Amino acid sequence: MAKKKINFEKSLSELETLVEEMEQGDLSLEESLQHFEKGIGLTTECQQALQSAELKVQELVEKNGKVLEKDFDLKD
Repeated sequence: MAKKKINFEKSLSELETLVEEMEQGDLSLEESLQHFEKGIGLTTECQQALQSAELKVQELVEKNGKVLEKDFDLKD
């Protein structure tokens, strides 16, 4: 079975929409559960996409047979 390619930006946008709808508090319990379940799936997809991107970056940083690992420090 072929692995599905994840569109990170689309999945993240959809996740944000689900969260906004849930935060409004207008959904029924059943709708909230459906949104939550879909959100968990989207979160998993986004995490997998980020892990894949991190592995790709590590491969691209490789030089002379050694991986030059650098932390992803987002704080300035």
